[in-house]
Amino acid sequence: MSQSIRPPALVVAALLAAPLARAAAQPASPDSSAVPVSRFPTVTGRSLADRALNFPRDLGGDVNVLVIAFTRAQQADVDTWLPALHALAERHPALRYYELPTLGRSMRLIRGVIDGGMKRGIADTATRARTVTLYLDKDAFRRALAIRDERSIVVLAVTRAGDVLWRADGRHTPERDAELERVLGGR
Repeated sequence: MSQSIRPPALVVAALLAAPLARAAAQPASPDSSAVPVSRFPTVTGRSLADRALNFPRDLGGDVNVLVIAFTRAQQADVDTWLPALHALAERHPALRYYELPTLGRSMRLIRGVIDGGMKRGIADTATRARTVTLYLDKDAFRRALAIRDERSIVVLAVTRAGDVLWRADGRHTPERDAELERVLGGR
């Protein structure tokens, strides 16, 4: 997902109405970086470059940073991470990063409209290749990763084998960047 995504307003309204209503009824999510999660669950998605991927098996790096978003409104938070992740990937050649827009299984019915809208908003082929839309049972996915609610993005550092090395909730900060750099430096 990129800053320039502009899907049709009706599609956006339909996609965001239920998750935002549910999120508004839930308590605020504290930073859950202290919540231990040892494994990333097996999930299947399709990149905006139209490649089917099974994670964690198809993760491309020795360490992979996964930026998980649940609503279109969270793209601004995702975008705070992208320059730092690009810089980290330049310093750590074995690092890959992915944006994972995460939608409920029922949204697969309009996958073409959703993914098509995102593709039209992203001209860069590398960004399309690392943006992987997940259509899945979000409750089970959140439980597997100890994500309390969908109020903020979740950023994970995951090995190719699926081991979760690090976690942060929400926007990028210099402190989180330093934490992630320490994790990568120890590998």
